[in-house]
Amino acid sequence: MLQDLFEEVPRTAAEALGVFDAAGTVEPDFMLGTWHGDELPTGHPMDGLLGASGWWGKQFVDAETVHPLLFPSADGRSLWAFDPAKAFLGLGLTRKLPVLRNRSMAAPISNLRPALRTRSPKARLRTTRHRGRDTATMIYDQVPVNDVFRRLSDDAVIGLMDMRGLRTPYFFVLRRDDSLRVL
Repeated sequence: MLQDLFEEVPRTAAEALGVFDAAGTVEPDFMLGTWHGDELPTGHPMDGLLGASGWWGKQFVDAETVHPLLFPSADGRSLWAFDPAKAFLGLGLTRKLPVLRNRSMAAPISNLRPALRTRSPKARLRTTRHRGRDTATMIYDQVPVNDVFRRLSDDAVIGLMDMRGLRTPYFFVLRRDDSLRVL
């Protein structure tokens, strides 16, 4: 899947930054819609965590209504929004207990859906300057994280997660996909 987006898939943070810096900027309106995500492994300490969690993608309804963490329902026919404040608590746990990194957390997350779910937006979409260029950025409401986007194609972006305390950025890609409804 990543091979469809890149001539050569970046394997390091330096290579991913090269792709990110060469990619076009996007306006916030470009991001409106539902996007299916994939991690872009670069040797980052967070590589594999989104995949193991069962993360599906993000939804941008408008600049004030963003659902940054979407997960599939048990039947796979719809999506639900995970509260990022609770997700980042889990991230801290996986950092302290590395044995959790190699385990699929999709089933436990699905089972805990009533406690983890949110119906309210948990991020906003703005234009910010990052690495010298103005581009669309998703700003989380409750955690010190910004996801900065650059255009790979009309239906795909590369995302750079800028999180306080991380020495290198974490990378992912998003592809426009409105095939599932968000509950």
